[in-house]
Amino acid sequence: MSSGAHATGKLNFADLQGEHGYSGQRAYSQSKLANVRFSYELARRLDGTGVTATVLHPGVVRTGFAAEDPPPMWKAFLPVTRPFLKSPDQGAATSIYLACSPEVEGVTGRYFADGKPKASSRSSYDTAAAARLWQISLDLIGHSA
Repeated sequence: MSSGAHATGKLNFADLQGEHGYSGQRAYSQSKLANVRFSYELARRLDGTGVTATVLHPGVVRTGFAAEDPPPMWKAFLPVTRPFLKSPDQGAATSIYLACSPEVEGVTGRYFADGKPKASSRSSYDTAAAARLWQISLDLIGHSA
């Protein structure tokens, strides 16, 4: 599960865990870019096994997300836009489609939004950065490759 916010994310490999100069919005978009890159790397590593890895943007869904610490812009616009956001059921539709539909059986290494394959951000396709993220993730959990 990612988000369209991945497009504004930048992975700061020197501070992946946000220990220096934390920003909630920056951490969110960075984590969503990491989700996309990690999924693409997982798909490459699982190639030929029959196991698939896809990543998706559920849309902007009417939930309590960021209610405790909303970005300043949200405070002003959320009451006006809330009626136009997706319902939780609508937000879950792409996840359910990818998990259950025979139409996407065998599809791997793709980004989906609104039940359709879409292009993700240009930086999300950086295979060297994805491999580096994979290795750092292994190191962080104390697992050797």
